[in-house]
Amino acid sequence: MKTFTKTNLFIKIPLISLFITTLTSFGGCDNNNDADFKADFTYTFNDENHVAYVNTSEGEYYSMIWNFGNGDGDTTTNKKKSYDIYYPIAGDYEVSLHLTDYNGNNTSSNKAITIANTEIQLSFTLEITPDNPNYVNLINTTTGQYDSFSWHFRDELIENEMEYTAYFPLEGNYPIELVVMIGSDSFSLIQIVNILQDDPDYIPNLTLVWSDEFDGTSVNSNNWIFDTGSGGWGNQELQNYTNGNNAEVVDGNLVITARKINDNTTVGSYTSARMVSQGKHDFKYGKMEIRAKLPSGRGIWPAIWMLGSDINSIGWPACGEIDIMEYVGYEPDVVHSTVHTTSGNGGTGSGSSLSLPTCEEEFHVYGLLWTEKKLVFYVDDLENIVHTYSPVVKTDENWPFDKPAFFILNVAVGGTWGGLQGIDNTIFPQSMEVDYVRVYQEVK
Repeated sequence: MKTFTKTNLFIKIPLISLFITTLTSFGGCDNNNDADFKADFTYTFNDENHVAYVNTSEGEYYSMIWNFGNGDGDTTTNKKKSYDIYYPIAGDYEVSLHLTDYNGNNTSSNKAITIANTEIQLSFTLEITPDNPNYVNLINTTTGQYDSFSWHFRDELIENEMEYTAYFPLEGNYPIELVVMIGSDSFSLIQIVNILQDDPDYIPNLTLVWSDEFDGTSVNSNNWIFDTGSGGWGNQELQNYTNGNNAEVVDGNLVITARKINDNTTVGSYTSARMVSQGKHDFKYGKMEIRAKLPSGRGIWPAIWMLGSDINSIGWPACGEIDIMEYVGYEPDVVHSTVHTTSGNGGTGSGSSLSLPTCEEEFHVYGLLWTEKKLVFYVDDLENIVHTYSPVVKTDENWPFDKPAFFILNVAVGGTWGGLQGIDNTIFPQSMEVDYVRVYQEVK
């Protein structure tokens, strides 16, 4: 894709006749100045916007890399291959041919062409609606002949709508891209819109799109799978996760129970369950709410959290980890919310804590508001915020949260955090009860 970012006009048409300038018709050899080959090519104009290229290089060489200056290119070993390249926009383009021989020596030829005729000029207008500052009116004002076009903003793709009203519910700067297609070639123009305030109706209007109310007689296998086994789970935990009776549905609640097998306080001395929605359900953005009552006692470590669905391909912490709620029994009545990324993992994650004196005796809602701008963790309602994570400059390292993630519900025993002050073997069994897991999203 050819991408052009401007705040006003896409490009100006130069008032000059078409001409060609040869910048360099020979190349230097990067690895061997005595290489016995020379890069060169010819060009002819089939019309004002189509240029034909033919390789005329001399000597013995193996491969060629073409760069036609407009985003098109080719890597080939076919010395007789020719090209007809389309340039719909007036302007100067630098074209290069790079050669490499069997010994790794290389040389190149660079030439510049000027296209004087514009067949298409990309442009569009955007205007924030005066009576509703979260809506932006878009009008495609592109001139010239093209086959189709599309608008791209947030996660939306709108095709062939000359006028469209885009919705931006949250304050911030957002790119709006217009992509125009001519045959298989695409050209784009990007402008930035500045939204000054959140839409007060955004959160109340989110729609329930998925939930597990745990109203059946057993764990719903359409929603969850069990991670099983021991081995510490990366945190020196001592439980063996099973898919047996450590997780059951009782009276409308999911009950995950940690049980003691022996008093050795070693790996396998306890059993528990770890349920994940991986491969079943994952989500990007929205309001996630889990109503739960927590276990108690030194050595217990329940968690309600999410991991990026691409963890198997890129690993942790690059996938991103969202700890909606964690609780360590040796520190009663304090819940924690934390974010782990490549730039902040382990003990350096970004998180906060909240005093919650009734978390072991009563059900509470542990919530996450996840938008393209921030993660907001809360208890019971959005007036009771635990932690907000919103990097000013978002990168792949600190913001892997623009892709889906899946849920994890588990109760660990011991570990680097949960077992920091040892394990009280008199507390077992201990259970985390979950009334529901609900996801609300913007329905577009």
